[in-house]
Amino acid sequence: MEKFTPFESWIAVLPVDNIDTDQIIPARFLKTISKAGLGGQLFFDWRYLPSGEPNPDFVLNRAPGKSAQILLAGDNFGCGSSREHAPWALTQFGFKAVVSTSFADIFKGNALKNGLVPVVIPRDAHAAALKALAADPLATASLDLAAQTITLPGAGAVTFPIDPFSKTCLLEGVDELGFLLKHEAEIAAYEKDRAMPFSTKA
Repeated sequence: MEKFTPFESWIAVLPVDNIDTDQIIPARFLKTISKAGLGGQLFFDWRYLPSGEPNPDFVLNRAPGKSAQILLAGDNFGCGSSREHAPWALTQFGFKAVVSTSFADIFKGNALKNGLVPVVIPRDAHAAALKALAADPLATASLDLAAQTITLPGAGAVTFPIDPFSKTCLLEGVDELGFLLKHEAEIAAYEKDRAMPFSTKA
């Protein structure tokens, strides 16, 4: 996992409430345990027509959405089943953050473990950003994870919450195991200090 650094990006606007994980990536694509290729299956039933051709009206099939690294979604994003393939598909497509007024807890946890930042913002800021982007779809946003701020068109700089441990892992570019391995020497020293010799008394 790469270190998460500040970035600026176009925004893909998908203001639909209760987008569940089966909409993010349909169940028929869950046979793989690899992340490779999942970006092409993201929002598959919305991105493609029954003929298999790309739906020209879907946000990810037209500029600037198809090049966006930030997805602005509706409320309760990622509800439904707990499939880790959902954040995999989003990151494989190129997204680094999803912005919503709320996220399903399991999706949020999976996202943080896979390099995707779930950004929760107030409803008034969300509404202001949607209005500004409707007027100017080419407006951009910038995200600074270290400062926990996202600057959105129409809303300005908005502070968002994030679990401190997850934030540290994202900034350092490590998963939970990688974080532990970075402290291997300290763990070994602690284990050595706390080891008690076996008693020789009968």
